[in-house]
Amino acid sequence: MAVANELPTDRPVIRQVERVLGKNIVLRNVRIKDAEFILSLRLDPQKGGYLSPVEADVEKQREWIRTYLRSKGQAYFLICDLAMRPLGTVRIYDAIGESFSWGSWILKKGAPRAAAVESAVLVYWLATKYWKFRAAHFQVRRDNTSVLAFHEKFGAERVTQTTEEVEIHLRIGHAQIERSLKRYARHLPAEVIVQ
Repeated sequence: MAVANELPTDRPVIRQVERVLGKNIVLRNVRIKDAEFILSLRLDPQKGGYLSPVEADVEKQREWIRTYLRSKGQAYFLICDLAMRPLGTVRIYDAIGESFSWGSWILKKGAPRAAAVESAVLVYWLATKYWKFRAAHFQVRRDNTSVLAFHEKFGAERVTQTTEEVEIHLRIGHAQIERSLKRYARHLPAEVIVQ
């Protein structure tokens, strides 16, 4: 796969980008106008129940987005179909050396089933091929069994699993990411374009 607009860096850095064009979805940098959609996802008891709680206040969500847009070291995307209809969200953040974290990953009811796999593959592609990270670390709530299974299928391993913890800490190394990118290559276009 060719890499468009590749940024050379001495160490990996998460930067906001406007778009990541995939095969069937687009990761688009969030905008203030996305606040209502994002809040609807986060307030859905089934979908947002595994994320940090938020108030049912669209203005506070807009302010959070304004703060994000001025920030560095994170990228927060609306997951859209190719017609730019919103399907969900995903955020990349918390760079520690050559490892990044990702979360706030939520898809609306009725989103195409392949959107989950393709958005995950795009996150790993962007982080490792574009920004040059070599590993990922993240947390998943213990009761979110389907997402835990999804990450483990990608090669993530549990780092901590104490019975009193609500969240399970996971890590996925470079070799496992590369293996998953090859395994799920059919979910990527011939050329991923980052704008």
